[in-house]
Amino acid sequence: MTHRFGLLRRFRFSRPQRIAAALLLLFLAQGLWVSSQQTLSDRDYQYARCGRETWEKPSPLAGYYTSCGNIRDGIAAYRAAGLPLTLDILLERGLDHFRKPEDRVVQIAGPAPISTWEMRHQLTHVLLLLRLPFLLGGCVLGGGLWWVTRRLYGNLGGYTALALYCFSPPILQACVQPSPEIFAALGVYAAVYTCIGVAHAMQGPRKRWRPRMLLLTAALGLAAAAHIAALPLAALLGLALMLWVAEGRRSQVLPVVLAASLGALLIVFACYGFSGDAFSYIFRSSAGFLWFSTDPAHRYFLSLRNAGVSVATAAAWVLYLGVPRTRYFGNTAPLLCAVVLSVLVMTGAPGTPWLWAVPFLLTFIGGAFADAYESPRSRMALGAGAALVGLQAVFCLLSLPGLLQ
Repeated sequence: MTHRFGLLRRFRFSRPQRIAAALLLLFLAQGLWVSSQQTLSDRDYQYARCGRETWEKPSPLAGYYTSCGNIRDGIAAYRAAGLPLTLDILLERGLDHFRKPEDRVVQIAGPAPISTWEMRHQLTHVLLLLRLPFLLGGCVLGGGLWWVTRRLYGNLGGYTALALYCFSPPILQACVQPSPEIFAALGVYAAVYTCIGVAHAMQGPRKRWRPRMLLLTAALGLAAAAHIAALPLAALLGLALMLWVAEGRRSQVLPVVLAASLGALLIVFACYGFSGDAFSYIFRSSAGFLWFSTDPAHRYFLSLRNAGVSVATAAAWVLYLGVPRTRYFGNTAPLLCAVVLSVLVMTGAPGTPWLWAVPFLLTFIGGAFADAYESPRSRMALGAGAALVGLQAVFCLLSLPGLLQ
């Protein structure tokens, strides 16, 4: 208990944390604004219905996990979308005990209860409930990006990366619709940097490995539950970087990653309710098939709404290639991950690995600019960084629906 309270005492919510929190609040405000401009779609109802089924009842169709069929890419998005709705209906059922019979949400008629919650005219808040888990996932990913970049590059590098993240339209779009992408991006990013953390811990006593191993298993489990293709990508990238870092301990790296990957598969099995048929289907559905293409990266960098990130990427490449002091592991690792993920495309199931590459790209940009901020021309570098963040913020805000009308 003393150790735990010691950790709490060491936590400080000082100016850097307050600035990061303010940026994340801006990100959340943008997401809530976009959500307020949306209407419920068929995709929303699909995730709401099948997400609730994963929590509340088995599929009415024999042989299928939900009425959407056997989920082939990842179940995390369905469970995330269905959880607030399931909790909401449970709350309403509890409040029914204090309501008049004619005002109850769940009416008993015949052998089975009929839920008036299912009626569309009473779903005024379901759109927000559907999106809250994904918006919170986006905030957690932003917080993880801030923690990594600030730890590696200092406050200014962390501010640069986080500000570009908070005004990133593709990330925002992934957070305002039910989809597995934001959880997959969070899982891959967390797994790769946890692998690096485990590799550093392997240089010390074995007792320091255990908490990071548990964190690595959880991160890989999140990636696998979000999209089955994210597990091998995160494990392979993490394995390569661990072999780079863990000098003298390289023979132990592979067993560590394999053990964490097996734990991640157990987490996915639990997410499928320990249903063997539903769990095995993800391995028989070709959902993890990948190929190579540069088209997604071209569309991302040539899009006007990503203009600030595109220019910042070009400047970071110039700094990385032209200034030797920027070519070190902290900058090279996210660059390699971003390049690998940005040229992959899904062929067996819907998925956007290029979006999973965005946090790594922003980490690389933050690292390259942090080195420039410490150069003899630091004022010019700070001005350029602020201008690029401002440019990205303007184009992001202009892309928000209904903001200027």
